[in-house]
Amino acid sequence: MQTRKLLRLKKELGNEAALIQCSEEFSMVGDPTRLKICYLLCRHRELTVGDIAELVGVSISAVSHTLSKLKRANMVESRRDFRHVYYKLKDSPLREYLEERLELA
Repeated sequence: MQTRKLLRLKKELGNEAALIQCSEEFSMVGDPTRLKICYLLCRHRELTVGDIAELVGVSISAVSHTLSKLKRANMVESRRDFRHVYYKLKDSPLREYLEERLELA
């Protein structure tokens, strides 16, 4: 391969931090339950733990645990409104991908 082409291709892989972040985000949504939660948070501005648990069909405890993992991975953020905590998916390349890939017809 030509040296210039190799240098250009190597430069494309140069943003190591972005590659690592993307890899971590994709590994987080490898679990079907986490993927469902991320999908719901893509499609709806924000949801409560109870709403998500009812929609996904798992316990509130399981959803809370999953949201904690997603929050530690910096993929979701939350806000408290009196007794309810609302979650939303942060803007990221993963969010864009999920919105495109999982769009309902």
